[in-house]
Amino acid sequence: MSRDSRPAFDPYKHLNITINPNGSCTRHFIWPMVDPDPDPCPGKLAASKDVTINHETGVSVRIFRPTNLPSNDNAVARLPIIIHLHGSGWILYPANSVANNRCCSQMASELTVIVVSVHYRLPPEHRLPAQYDDALDALLWVKQQVVDSTNGEPWLRDYADFSRCYICGSSNGANIAFQLALRSLDHDLTPLKIDGCVFYQPLFGGKTRTKSELKNFADPVMPVPAVDAMWELSLPVGVDRDHRYCNPLGYLPQKEKVGRLGRCLVIGYGGDTSLDRQQDFVNLLVAAGVRVEARFDDAGFHSIELVDPRRAVALLNMIRDFIS
Repeated sequence: MSRDSRPAFDPYKHLNITINPNGSCTRHFIWPMVDPDPDPCPGKLAASKDVTINHETGVSVRIFRPTNLPSNDNAVARLPIIIHLHGSGWILYPANSVANNRCCSQMASELTVIVVSVHYRLPPEHRLPAQYDDALDALLWVKQQVVDSTNGEPWLRDYADFSRCYICGSSNGANIAFQLALRSLDHDLTPLKIDGCVFYQPLFGGKTRTKSELKNFADPVMPVPAVDAMWELSLPVGVDRDHRYCNPLGYLPQKEKVGRLGRCLVIGYGGDTSLDRQQDFVNLLVAAGVRVEARFDDAGFHSIELVDPRRAVALLNMIRDFIS
């Protein structure tokens, strides 16, 4: 069935947004936000704090540390760092949402890690590559904390193992994570070391429809017209859906650079509209010589971990196995 013969569908109504004449959008929903809680009192999974890392753009990070810090011989054990890029549907949800705060708190507690969640700017007010810039700012800021032994952020300076840093993203956050991993190759991060990347249900696209997009065209979570609208509002003005920000196959000419990425874990589900794109992404990584662990489950759909606690636990277990 061609696009034109499909029933009329208003993606902006589905997303509950209105596009304004100046290119911004009005979001017609109240998404519950969570303030940071820096007190590591008993009974809580993790403590958290916000730090502004770029005063010009206003971009900040929220740092999560486990309430219970492990120790070795009466000294606090150093914990791996996870740079976390949340799934926002590109245009919808900020990093301080209830869902992301819960995700990062569980990750910090269950995996015993320091999580640095990037509060990146949202399109369409800030189109790509602004989100990639914000993620790189966060990564370079983390590096600076160990370099500056006097004024470095205490939770990173005192508790983090800078030789074990991971980049982790979900949905469009996994798209950002991939771009961040590539950009990190252009910088001397010493003594920070990227030890691997986790791409959970990475969101990619392209001009030609794939089988999974056609099969799940009217998916209740990720209907294809809504995904189209997300990309339309996020990509730079004037580029098409085969731009490398959207379609990772655009990086084929840079296979040598892609091949310099470290270990990668890619996770996906059979009912995801983006399944074929994700498998193309895995093939790109493998063809470039990247060490890839691909974990695909035929059962499941986009963001299933938000509604199925068992899948949330399984996701944490996969990440735990990867980083340990």
